[in-house]
Amino acid sequence: MLTPGEDGVHLVRDRAYRHAYTLRVGRADQSYVDLDDPLRLEFDYLQRLADVIDCVAQPGMRLRVVHVGGAAMTLPRYLAATRPHSAQIVLEPDAELTAFIRAHLPLPQRSGIKVRPTDGRTGIAGLADGNADVVIIDAFVGTRVPAELTTAEYFAQIRRVLTATGQVLINLTDRGPLTYTSRVLAGLAVSFPQRLLVAEPSTLKGRRFGNVILVGSAAVLPAPEIADRAGRAPYPYRVLHGPRLSRLLAGISPFTDVDGELSPEPPRGWLHFE
Repeated sequence: MLTPGEDGVHLVRDRAYRHAYTLRVGRADQSYVDLDDPLRLEFDYLQRLADVIDCVAQPGMRLRVVHVGGAAMTLPRYLAATRPHSAQIVLEPDAELTAFIRAHLPLPQRSGIKVRPTDGRTGIAGLADGNADVVIIDAFVGTRVPAELTTAEYFAQIRRVLTATGQVLINLTDRGPLTYTSRVLAGLAVSFPQRLLVAEPSTLKGRRFGNVILVGSAAVLPAPEIADRAGRAPYPYRVLHGPRLSRLLAGISPFTDVDGELSPEPPRGWLHFE
């Protein structure tokens, strides 16, 4: 285990793989990186995010991607390997964490990944219109998603930054009846007419606190293909869209910059974003 001082950040070695580590921040496992195999995504929710991108874009297609939240930069490494020459910007305000990751889990040379030491609101506001094909929001303070990253105003800024056919992918944590997620979804609906929700059945039914992925786009999303991949996973996820997703929005108001909320506090003992 590697520890950079007393700030609660550790790298835990995976004994099954020579150069694979879990990044642990406080009590939560934030990222998993295998330096020898960037295509191995240990956390299920990351594989689901990768599935969405691989369904909406042709294999190997160069993409312009903005990541809100960096940690160990697992998904940027995956995209650099599967889509060479892609331009990726990572908005990660914790400069000390980024320096630690660069020292112990260095990025590949000429990866196309650029890390900016700024928060998700400031970073997105500084990007030009139509600057990105994909924006991925996967940011936590401790174990909770910051309130300012899930408001209707923020999603409007992301829509401005995306191309006409671009997508936004959001990783949240919640459990059924998805009261928090529904308000985030309502904010997404203001700017993105096409939407998907991806989660494990146990999370949808309220039996388990877990990851919930939202996808928004102005263009039609390949829901059947995404659902097929999610359903064939070792731990299957379900994909909600169309009328089934619309039922979650009945009578729901979006979060705004005035009344935004952190994501729900995880239950005691919940340590992983997977």
